[in-house]
Amino acid sequence: MFVDILPDFQKFLVSRGFADEKHAPFYARWVSKFVAFSDEDEGADFQEKRRKFLEQLSDSPGIANWQMNQAETALKLYFEQFDKSAAKLGPNSTLSQINDRSDPASIIIAMGKAIRVKHYSYKTERTYVNWAKGFFEYLVGVRKKDIQKSGLSSEDVRDYLSFLAIKKKVSSSSQNQAFNALLFLFRDVLMIGLDDIAGAVRAKRGPKLPVVLTESEVREIFDSVTGKDKLILQLLYGTGMRISELTCLRVKDIDFEAGMIFIRSGKGDKDRSTVLPEYLKAELRAHLKEVKKIHEKDLAAGYGEAWLPDALERKYPKAVKDFGWQFAFPSAKLSPERDTGKIRRFYMSPKTIQDAMSEAVKKAGIAKHATVHTLRHSFATHLLLNGVNIREVQELLGHSHVETTMIYTHVIRDISNAPQSPLDKLYATADKQ
Repeated sequence: MFVDILPDFQKFLVSRGFADEKHAPFYARWVSKFVAFSDEDEGADFQEKRRKFLEQLSDSPGIANWQMNQAETALKLYFEQFDKSAAKLGPNSTLSQINDRSDPASIIIAMGKAIRVKHYSYKTERTYVNWAKGFFEYLVGVRKKDIQKSGLSSEDVRDYLSFLAIKKKVSSSSQNQAFNALLFLFRDVLMIGLDDIAGAVRAKRGPKLPVVLTESEVREIFDSVTGKDKLILQLLYGTGMRISELTCLRVKDIDFEAGMIFIRSGKGDKDRSTVLPEYLKAELRAHLKEVKKIHEKDLAAGYGEAWLPDALERKYPKAVKDFGWQFAFPSAKLSPERDTGKIRRFYMSPKTIQDAMSEAVKKAGIAKHATVHTLRHSFATHLLLNGVNIREVQELLGHSHVETTMIYTHVIRDISNAPQSPLDKLYATADKQ
């Protein structure tokens, strides 16, 4: 469809392994669209044009998150790898300074920088920014507020949270997420206190029990999947890891001798360890041998540097090429780092794992709403059913409070102490007569 767009750039993508022949035209299409957009905005510098283009794209109806990511990646590859001279990036080209506190676009840019300074994850950044955008759309589009004239206040946050609960009917967890995003926006970016939001209507959340699979259902799911996908799902169930913890797992944090997996900077930026199933050791070793071949191929091509958190890359400059620091489940292709544009091989997409789980559940014919996280719930419940101490389960899951882990005791109680239905008793009595 787009085969005639920027053919040299497409060849570059395919030859370097950044995209296959099927998807390369789509990367070229985003660059072509940006060039057309850039020609219409002659006054702005390159970075400003790119910001405006991506912002306009984000606000366009029908644009999914994966398309936004693809567009951002395409521009980085083109201007920071393929044709560096096309973008004259100066040392002061960042747009993260907040110049106009009444301009939502400037505020959101500053918010993104503040989030990165705090070392929050990219997922958190995208989530918080999206809530901030929704907040400003509410103020301008629904309340018709002139931000430039009247400014922002805690009353705006209170009204928006009430709007989410009453009009949008969001869940309590979504409303709390929105509140956390706006709390960060006001306190860390706008330097405005949020003391007057007690009157906000809060979405209610009743007690919920997690979906848990039986041991036979877990086995049926594993029988419905093969290869690397099966290894990943078995590892998630056998260790109780979250999907983000598995994708970010480094080779060095798998200790085969001790039978342990060390999880670094998990939820709440906490480290912990969990058990490595003996059953998976041989298959996991074979998988890591294949990962090492990929890493050696990357090194031979001039790449092979792992992304290291915080300032570790400056502290241990040689570590970036060590195999131990590579992701245990790497992405199928190289891609540019979001901030620097440096080409690296990051971890595989969580969506790939979610899709594999969804397909396996469907093939197994299981009607429960079972997701990847259900494997973690099942891990905890099955340990407790097997007599493992709840405190030990708490440690393996990385819960700060035992009360969080105790939710699984309710599941066990419901499973093991379910009362007999009066219907069963009725017919049992009739059969005896």
